[in-house]
Amino acid sequence: MRQILLLVLLFVVGQWFVKALRRAQTQTRTGAQPGQGAQPGQGAARNANGASASGKAALPEPMVRCAECGVHAPRSESVNVGVRSFCSAEHARAYDARTTAQDRPAR
Repeated sequence: MRQILLLVLLFVVGQWFVKALRRAQTQTRTGAQPGQGAQPGQGAARNANGASASGKAALPEPMVRCAECGVHAPRSESVNVGVRSFCSAEHARAYDARTTAQDRPAR
């Protein structure tokens, strides 16, 4: 009987220890000071772009398709010419050279 009670006690203490560790990890992620519990109804503060105060983006960056080769590139790294997007400036020049050559009248 003593062994069963000891096992139950160890289980309860282990569960309490795991919950304490999780609580500490949550507080360090949200920036709360140790000893301060999270206020009910308050999540991590977010800015207008949906990023949390810790700098993690809520959503991935949108991808755009290159009009020359079809490769998808992040919108911030793409080159925009008019309404078209390109993966590099070299592809923008190649696309422009190809389309202007097609627009020239035949002799």
